[in-house]
Amino acid sequence: MAHSKARAADGKVTYPPGVKEISSNISKEEMVRRLKMVVKTFMDMDQDSEEEKELYLNLALHLASDFFLKHPDKDVRLLVACCLADIFRIYAPEAPYTSPDKLKDIFMFITRQLKGLEDTKSAQFNRYFYLLENIAWVKSYNICFELEDSNEIFTQLYRTLFQVINNGHNQKVHMHMVDLMSSIVCEGDSVSQELLDTVLVNLVPAHKNLNKQAYDLAKALLKRTAQAIEPYITNFFNLVLMLGKTSVSDLSEHVFDLILELYNIDSHLLLSVLPQLEFKLKSNDNDERLQVVKLLAKMFGAKDSELAAQNKPLWQCYLGRFNDIHVPIRLECVKFASHCLMNHPDLAKDLTEYLKVRSHDPEEAIRHDVIVSIVTAAKKDLALVNDALLNFVRERTLDKRWRVRKEAMMGLAQTYKKYCLQGEGGKETSNQIAWIKNKLLHIYYQNSIDDRLLVERIFAQYMVPHNLETTERMKCLYYLYATLDTNAVKALNEMWKCQNMLRHHVKDLLDLVKLPKSDAGSKAVFAKVMVITRNLPDPGKAQDFVKKLAQVLEDDERIRDQLEALVSPACSCKQAEVCVRDITKKLGSPKQPSNPFLEMVKFLLERIAPVHIDTESISALVKQVNKSIDGTADDDDEGVPTEQAIRAGLELLKILSFTHPVSFHSAETFESLLGCLKMDDEKVAEAALQIFKNTGRKMEESFPHIKSVLLPVLQTKAKRGPPRQAKYAIHCIHAMFTHRDTHFAQIFEPLHKGLDPEDLEQLITPLTTLGHLAQLAPEQFAAPLKSLVANFIVKDLLMNDRIPGKKTTKLWVSDDEVSPETLAKIQGIKLMVRWLLGVKNNLSKSGNSTLRMLTAILHSDGDLTEQGKMGKPDMSRLRLAAASALLKLAQEPCYHEIITLEQYQLCALVINDECYQVRQGFAQKLHKGLCRLRLPLEYLAVFALCAKDPVKERRAHARQCLVKNINIRREYLKQHAAVSDKLFSLLPEYVVPYAIHLLVHDPDYVKVQDIEQLKDIKESLWFILEIIMSKNENNSHAFIRKMVENIKQTKDAQAPTDAKTNEKLYTVCDVAMNIIISKSTTYSLESPKDPVLPTRFFTKPDKNFSNTKNYLPPEMKSFFTPGKPKAANVLGAVNKPLSTAGKPIQSKASRMETASNDDSTSNPSSPQRSKTRYTHTHTHTHTSNPSSPQRSKTRNEDSLDDKPRGRKRVAATSNLDDDASPKPKRVRKKAAAAAPMATADPEDQWGEDSRLADSQAEDEQNSPPKKGRRGRPAKAAVANQECPAKGRGRGRKKATPPHEEEEEEVGEEEEEGEEENIEVKAKGGRQARASRRSTQRSEGIWWWLVSNWFVFSCLFCQDVS
Repeated sequence: MAHSKARAADGKVTYPPGVKEISSNISKEEMVRRLKMVVKTFMDMDQDSEEEKELYLNLALHLASDFFLKHPDKDVRLLVACCLADIFRIYAPEAPYTSPDKLKDIFMFITRQLKGLEDTKSAQFNRYFYLLENIAWVKSYNICFELEDSNEIFTQLYRTLFQVINNGHNQKVHMHMVDLMSSIVCEGDSVSQELLDTVLVNLVPAHKNLNKQAYDLAKALLKRTAQAIEPYITNFFNLVLMLGKTSVSDLSEHVFDLILELYNIDSHLLLSVLPQLEFKLKSNDNDERLQVVKLLAKMFGAKDSELAAQNKPLWQCYLGRFNDIHVPIRLECVKFASHCLMNHPDLAKDLTEYLKVRSHDPEEAIRHDVIVSIVTAAKKDLALVNDALLNFVRERTLDKRWRVRKEAMMGLAQTYKKYCLQGEGGKETSNQIAWIKNKLLHIYYQNSIDDRLLVERIFAQYMVPHNLETTERMKCLYYLYATLDTNAVKALNEMWKCQNMLRHHVKDLLDLVKLPKSDAGSKAVFAKVMVITRNLPDPGKAQDFVKKLAQVLEDDERIRDQLEALVSPACSCKQAEVCVRDITKKLGSPKQPSNPFLEMVKFLLERIAPVHIDTESISALVKQVNKSIDGTADDDDEGVPTEQAIRAGLELLKILSFTHPVSFHSAETFESLLGCLKMDDEKVAEAALQIFKNTGRKMEESFPHIKSVLLPVLQTKAKRGPPRQAKYAIHCIHAMFTHRDTHFAQIFEPLHKGLDPEDLEQLITPLTTLGHLAQLAPEQFAAPLKSLVANFIVKDLLMNDRIPGKKTTKLWVSDDEVSPETLAKIQGIKLMVRWLLGVKNNLSKSGNSTLRMLTAILHSDGDLTEQGKMGKPDMSRLRLAAASALLKLAQEPCYHEIITLEQYQLCALVINDECYQVRQGFAQKLHKGLCRLRLPLEYLAVFALCAKDPVKERRAHARQCLVKNINIRREYLKQHAAVSDKLFSLLPEYVVPYAIHLLVHDPDYVKVQDIEQLKDIKESLWFILEIIMSKNENNSHAFIRKMVENIKQTKDAQAPTDAKTNEKLYTVCDVAMNIIISKSTTYSLESPKDPVLPTRFFTKPDKNFSNTKNYLPPEMKSFFTPGKPKAANVLGAVNKPLSTAGKPIQSKASRMETASNDDSTSNPSSPQRSKTRYTHTHTHTHTSNPSSPQRSKTRNEDSLDDKPRGRKRVAATSNLDDDASPKPKRVRKKAAAAAPMATADPEDQWGEDSRLADSQAEDEQNSPPKKGRRGRPAKAAVANQECPAKGRGRGRKKATPPHEEEEEEVGEEEEEGEEENIEVKAKGGRQARASRRSTQRSEGIWWWLVSNWFVFSCLFCQDVS
């Protein structure tokens, strides 16, 4: 070594053999040539060549001189750098350079040369690669650890390597770079922030996107050095996140991006950083929390992430941000959910509860994204989404915002198509989401036209895709219809009816457009335009577009022809597609891509185009039904029992026979239907008969051979078939054959002569047939029918009880358990009514007699003879039949005029019958008649009595009926502005006088000033006023107030001289006035017009009479809460669905709680009432609502019985007068059972223990009543109940709903027993039972009926000689 130093000291440079001196005096080319030889020499040397190392020491020092380090030629610099790299290799571990400054210059020089690696196509690239390989292998840069400027050297090296790396480099280059940089990190004492930034900056998204290779290099470096570099990374994040020292690095603003990248590279890099994120999630800075949430969403949602399992506290803390107060944070959490569900199904359970809350979020965007997240995961794989998550989507189909509802509906539709129609998940998956089809169709019950249009589009594109081949499409429709629930079937039927109605409207518009122009024609066109507009979204804008379309149809004959072809009954599905395409092409414009007019036209064409049904489709559908009949269909594969499939197929054909009758006109179809008539299944035969009725009008001309076979079958059905088939057979003959009189006579004569009251089972069908003959051909059979009604129906049938009924405590039984005698009596009542409806006049006073007969049935509790032979279920059936008959007659003006107020009130009280099914059936018939605007307006007031119903579902049903009826009337008045003369019978506000009068004569209202009774009155009034006052159109509140004021200036026309009755009238008016004042702020304004009061109910005002007295007791004032009903808060409003599936939607203001009639949200006042009732032997304290959740918990154990007490009764009259109907009073029970019931037998007390025991033994039916039935005369009190106090019963348990008869064919005259099923479910409930009537009173009524039989006969038969 000493020799070497001496050699270096003399300064003489020794060059390798053949290499001359290298100085500035030679040319560049020569210098390069000589340097190459030097490079070759150093390249061949190794560390063991001591002599050569000593020999070329001065050359090594010479090459490190500034002459070479700063030489302008890059080739020279490259060769020198290669020499220096080899020198470091040869002289390692001691470098020949001792000066720190010189070392810095050398390494900075080498670093600069490494930039040559950037150009991979350069001729010198191999030398650059050699340089990199050499310094990486030798780890030459490790010499710099001892230098003060080492950080600068390393930072420059890192920057250079990250800059030069590109996609042209092979794996070896990448590997050597990683080796070089990793040695500096792993073997150094520290990593400076500047050096760390040089690495991390390549992970920032902006840099990452610019140079992907630099990102990969940094990623590889961090993976290699994870353990060594982790403390410095942790320190960096500590400074920025915890201490807020953002100035330590320019990357502070990218800290969350870096955390994500580092976690994806190696989670161990963040072992100490992740806990800090939990702290940041609770920051008070919204933006900071949002950034952390975005970061963690990516980290938790990454496909291979195990962060949730590894760091559960952080996961739980993150889940808490789903409930963050900041909207963007909740939105970000919800968006993350889909990735988490798809990549980590095991976390679905944790997410479910939080998504449930967010699905009810007040923010529309969040609820929308919840749906998107769940549906996205479900479409990828249904197994990723549990049932609870799908239910959230289901709930949001009733969201208050259209955007959310649309997303939910479309998401369910797409899911259904993928897994049910295309069968991607197999049968098990298909069964899991089988409910979707029902739910989507239930939405058609909503009032929003947007919802209905979307359901139609979903049905055409996802449930039964219209682009399927005809046979496949009909098979899809066939099995879909067979598996739908009842409400979905009704919704689908309604959809087809609405589309058919709109087709007819468009056809009418085309007919009007073709007429010569005139003022009358223009008005007709405008009226039709308005009707069509209401069937399109956004009617306000659509009106102008439909007007424009009408003008286009006038001007463009080609478009008019295309539209006529589209709405033609004979239009095929393929032709419809062509017509729609041609019309939209004609109306579209390439220059105007966004054309609102064209969009509206597309909506209209979409609704009216027959894309599913044509003659070919009906033929394919009939063949599918025949396959099921023959047993060759795929019923088992589709999971549908064959019998159910056949029934559903016939029902489907039935509804299509109304909407597309022309499509059935083929011999093959009619022959198949003939075969269905011969099947044993009654439902199938009934459907086939209705199809014939709807489609067979031209059968005599077009298919005479079918007619010759069909007529005998129809005649046989009418004579000896089941009652419903007999009815349809008569209607078929009436609709299809020209010589119907002859055919009717052939049926009537044998049936008329063959009636035998002793053979009751064989009597039902003839009575049904004769009843429909009486209605369809009244003139032909007038005389014999009058005699039949008088001598047979009344005398032999209704006034005789031949077979004792079953003794049972049930109030209702299923149809197959009803006795033949009761069924015959029901048909007898219907026959009388149909006969009167056919005659349509009361010249013979038959209407009066029939009304008295029906009233007598209601008075006698359904047991007209009062002999006690009938069972309770039979009596319930007859009460319902009598009440329904009264409603039928009230729909005919000539009979409505003769219905007395007492008869009207008695009929109204049936809605409070003790039997749940009677209340339900009566309410449905009442609603049906009102919806068709056939029943007079006073019958709408009957629903006010439903406020007293103990069953929540019944009250909710009544509320829906009120809402729908009021909306129908308001809509009708808007569409028919010229019906001002009918305003009194249509304006919903005019129901208030009728409701007031009805409540005045409510038998429960006995004591004028009784607080509890007045509270009941208030509940009933508010039940109606709440809905009517929800909209203050045209200052209707002031109008109602004026109307009530006017009533108070009149007297009750029913009892004008009765002071107590008039006092009750004024008291009820004051109750109504207080409700109006407390719930309206505009009641004091001027009334828009002077109200007209019904003269049948109220006398004319006396000008000399000014009634300003307040009749309410002072205590009542506290029960009228001022202000509007409290609206639910935002979150509550979102959580509450718009409506129950299968039920019509309610308006916003009327959508109140119905859990209890005492609820503060549904009543004008809601003070807390005492719910403790003390029961004594003779007197009872009345509670306003026994069905309330807080009902009495305390009773006197020493009372004689534990039965709820009946209300106070009005004394009954001793006999009935032919000329005047008795006032409606509580029903009287038969005396035969009165005495046993008066005893304190524990089995008859119906206490809590008894109720619990009986609830399991009565098969969900009504059990014995606990209080007096509403709607019948009062019972005579037993000895120990001389003055029973008022009380109301409550429902005890569920009751099986009455069997709902098949819906009648559309367009046919409505028939009893065919009702619109508004409720989805029905729960049992009954009202209380009073004491039995004495035997003497029962015998008195019976003898009255016998003695007055002559009067009945004379009235019915006065024209029969």
